[in-house]
Amino acid sequence: MGERFVVVPVDGGVRVAVEGVHSDAVVSDPATDTGSSTTGGGTVDDREAGEDSVFEPQDPDAVVPILEYNREPNKYGDGVPKENSPFINNTDIDKGNSYDGTNMALFEEEMDSNPMVSSLLNKLANYTNLTQGAQEHEEAEEDEGPKKKAVKSPQMGTFMGVYLPCLQNILGVILFLRLTWIVGTAGILESLAIVALCCSCTMLTAISMSAIATNGVVPAGGSYYMISRSLGPEFGGAVGLCFYLGTTFAGSMYILGTIEILLTYIVPKAAIFVAEKKEDEVDALLNNMRVYGTCCLALMSIVVFVGVKYVNKLALVFLACVILSILAIYAGVIKTIFEPPDFPVCMLGNRTLQNHNFDSCLKTEVIGNLTITTKLWKLFCDGPEFNATCNDYFNNNNVTSIQGIPGLTSGVISDNMWSVYGPLAMMVENKNLSSFGGSDPAQDIYMPYVVNDITTFFTLLVGIYFPSVTGIMAGSNRSGDLRDAQKSIPIGTIMAIATTSFIYVTCVVLFGACIEGVLLRDKFGDSVKGNLVIGTLSWPSPWVIVIGSFFSCCGAGLQSLTGAPRLLQAIARDGIVPFLQVFGHGKANGEPTWALLLTAGICEIGILIASLDAVAPILSMFFLMCYLFVNLACAVQTLLRTPNWRPRFKYYHWALSFLGMSLCLALMFISSWYYAIVAMAIASCIYKYIEYRGAEKEWGDGIRGLSLNAARYALIRLEEAPPHTKNWRPQVLVLLNVDSDQGVKHPRLLSLTTQLKAGKGLTIVGNVLEGTYLTKDAEAKRAEQNIKSSMSTEKTKGFCHVVVSSNLRDGFSHLIQSAGLGGMKHNTVLMGWPGTWRQSNDPQSWKNFIETVRETTAAHHALLVAKNVDGFPTNQDRLGEGTIDVWWVVHDGGMLMLLPFLLRQHKVWRKCKMRIFTVAQMDDNSIQMKKDLQMFLYHLRLDAEVEVVEMHDNDISAFTYEKTLVMEQRSQMLKQMQLSRTEREREAQLIHDRNTASHAAINDKAESGPEQVHMTWTKDKLFTERNRNRECNANVAVRDLFNMKPEWESLNQSNVRRMHTAVKLNEVVVNKSQGAHLVLLNMPGPPRNRGGDENYMEFLEVLLEGLNRVLLVRGGGREVITIYS
Repeated sequence: MGERFVVVPVDGGVRVAVEGVHSDAVVSDPATDTGSSTTGGGTVDDREAGEDSVFEPQDPDAVVPILEYNREPNKYGDGVPKENSPFINNTDIDKGNSYDGTNMALFEEEMDSNPMVSSLLNKLANYTNLTQGAQEHEEAEEDEGPKKKAVKSPQMGTFMGVYLPCLQNILGVILFLRLTWIVGTAGILESLAIVALCCSCTMLTAISMSAIATNGVVPAGGSYYMISRSLGPEFGGAVGLCFYLGTTFAGSMYILGTIEILLTYIVPKAAIFVAEKKEDEVDALLNNMRVYGTCCLALMSIVVFVGVKYVNKLALVFLACVILSILAIYAGVIKTIFEPPDFPVCMLGNRTLQNHNFDSCLKTEVIGNLTITTKLWKLFCDGPEFNATCNDYFNNNNVTSIQGIPGLTSGVISDNMWSVYGPLAMMVENKNLSSFGGSDPAQDIYMPYVVNDITTFFTLLVGIYFPSVTGIMAGSNRSGDLRDAQKSIPIGTIMAIATTSFIYVTCVVLFGACIEGVLLRDKFGDSVKGNLVIGTLSWPSPWVIVIGSFFSCCGAGLQSLTGAPRLLQAIARDGIVPFLQVFGHGKANGEPTWALLLTAGICEIGILIASLDAVAPILSMFFLMCYLFVNLACAVQTLLRTPNWRPRFKYYHWALSFLGMSLCLALMFISSWYYAIVAMAIASCIYKYIEYRGAEKEWGDGIRGLSLNAARYALIRLEEAPPHTKNWRPQVLVLLNVDSDQGVKHPRLLSLTTQLKAGKGLTIVGNVLEGTYLTKDAEAKRAEQNIKSSMSTEKTKGFCHVVVSSNLRDGFSHLIQSAGLGGMKHNTVLMGWPGTWRQSNDPQSWKNFIETVRETTAAHHALLVAKNVDGFPTNQDRLGEGTIDVWWVVHDGGMLMLLPFLLRQHKVWRKCKMRIFTVAQMDDNSIQMKKDLQMFLYHLRLDAEVEVVEMHDNDISAFTYEKTLVMEQRSQMLKQMQLSRTEREREAQLIHDRNTASHAAINDKAESGPEQVHMTWTKDKLFTERNRNRECNANVAVRDLFNMKPEWESLNQSNVRRMHTAVKLNEVVVNKSQGAHLVLLNMPGPPRNRGGDENYMEFLEVLLEGLNRVLLVRGGGREVITIYS
């Protein structure tokens, strides 16, 4: 921290100086105004004079100088970027302004990480929420183009910023093109039920969204940002992409609505495909929609690409169109009370006729004194003559004209109260009119009747209607432009939903009360000369609605094409979905070019579907999925009671969120169960993909909080008492060593752990560094990172725990005692055999090993020691035909049986067969032992070959005595003599030479004698040892050995017996299992007397000699496998 002190003479003596300290004031001389000692700006001479004068004795009558404090920007800090937040200092300049004066000197070294309250409040007051998204998105943008201009402080209020955008997004194409048809088909009561279901769903979602949006500052990003930060990257990515797809298909729906209005109501003659036959009309309409829709999409995409700012400026114009259209509807309803508009509907019997190709609703008309047939006659007869052959139904029924809009007081509401569902091509009929004669369905399809173009039923109408209530996220998407987002979003969104719900409910009732049922069910207005049905009700002209709805649909389509690419760009820049990262790039000004291309491509899929009624349920699914997770996010956060969950919006409850979530799920399956399954499958695939391949993100999300709560609950429920034998599984503590660079020495230990994890138990990988934590902190973190990297490479799922201790012995002891938590503690320790213990200069290495064995035994943990662990197979290896041999010498809980079974579950060991060897003594019945063991394995449900090996009580061989003698001599010499390093190596070599010479002699004796003793030496090794032997023949050597009998008598008989066991058992194991892929063997316990520790290591070396892969197993003192179910 650079500081400069300048002496300033002050009148008033010590009193002023003291006051200056206490008041944190800097008192300066008037001379400072002249520049003689300005802050940090005085001349060098001034400063040097001042600095000298600080320590010079002063005249008591002179002015007492004080130090003027001037501070350079703070250069402290560890260089690690802190959380990207407006509340934590982000720049060096900010750090420099963290505090002033000397009152806070006690805290000055922490100012870079803990700013003063005044500094924090200043940043909070000046914090600007940027419109383009979260600050983490900005960091990527800085690399793509020039820095953005400073963003002005947002000024939009609730009405302009939230209420009107929501109103514009909610009211739209369905209101103008389908609501009358829904009312006519479902009836007023069921239509109200549909409206109530959908509006309740969005209202409950808005309440949940308001709670999330007011729980802290929400950068622009809308629902994606809220869900991803509340539920985590997996849910956030899945739901964000669902919301993106919903918004994209909404663009398709709006474009199809635009083209439908254009070709059906504005310029019908612009159609490219014209149906020659009536049955081809539907196909012709769909083809026209595809062609014109594609052209419209291309045009809109170009507009969005070239000038998105114009789209935003025209938003108010489009909104005005919507509001004017709705006002025209209400005005028209009021007018029907006094003067209903004249829109006659022509009926033949009780069937509705398409009024395109005739002017008068008459069979014949009188012109002058002549009665002639009308154009209607020609449609049903094969000529204009009176004697022409006509359709039977036409002959039997009269033609009548009824008023399409009888008015509000006509009482037609009672006829429209109930539903009229029907199949495809069902005729639209008025049940109040009489009908005579049968109909010929084969002929009726060619007649100009108004018919259903799709099969209708309640759930279909729910799916078609639901898009008319979406758009509630418009306010939260603009949170960056709001003056007070936490206040505006709840009020504006809920008021918009309330307003639109009122409009929909009143429209349902008023349409049913004013319009004749057959006209309501006439989807395209064919019975009123192709007029828009809702337009017939409006005042002053139907064209108000037609033009208004056309521009409304255009605007909504443009806004969808504007919003969807930005949403995709936000998801791509978060980096949670790797294959989407290309869509995070854009033009120099940040416009998402690639995302716009993808959006246009997906939008084209909806346009090729071509039917508004088919596209609407698709986007309903994606929006419902999004709303479901908004409710889930609120419910999870509320139930978890996380400390950070403090929404300003208080009118929420977890029960409301669950109700909203259930309603969303129900509406998904009500609308279309197969679309719901597809949408959920897409979301699930995205979720699993992000979980498997996505970037690690920590957003403080609710799902992580839920996991913590669930883990805490499970740990509390999980008793610390040992589990039942049926629930026992190896919970492994792996003791790893690292090299000087903190790299993992034996990664195959991790491979073996992974292969053992068929038991699905806990894995803790532990390591000990020697030293103190304060000095080894960085090394410990680096070791932890390296171990985690190795665990990832070896696919070992578990936890890493690096401990720094004053010595390795205590560190491993602490790990064995304290690793794990509660009931989730390890019960098995896995470690490698110290293969170089004989060559090590420091006996502490093998002493630590033996102490670890003792401590695992004391802690009642099982112990697995892998010899030649670097030769164990990797997870990519596939072992061929071979065996896993189990040498069951003593029973210590069944670990030897369980481990091969677990290993064979892994693909590395799957083809290996299991063999179990057990040892019989002289007085054992080996045949009965074999039968009993086979029965035991049958009850254990284990498939294995069984073999009983007989070990006779042979006399202890001379080799055993000699081996024991050499071992004790070496041990005694190393204890008693303080040898130098060179002498110790020479002594070890001398003992080794004597050992090998004796061994060669014994082998010669064994080969010449009647009793064969199978040793582990190879022929080459044997010849080498023979060459080293200076004796003439083996008999002389053996005689010399037996002459050493007095020395043997002084040997510790316990050591001799143990060496005998090790030698004999090694002979048998090598003979039977030398070719096995893995040998599992009981591990003898260390001696109680610590004086024999080195001998214990020798015994184990002899026992394992000549074997490649060995896993020594020591049970934990309890049964781990059972025959019972």
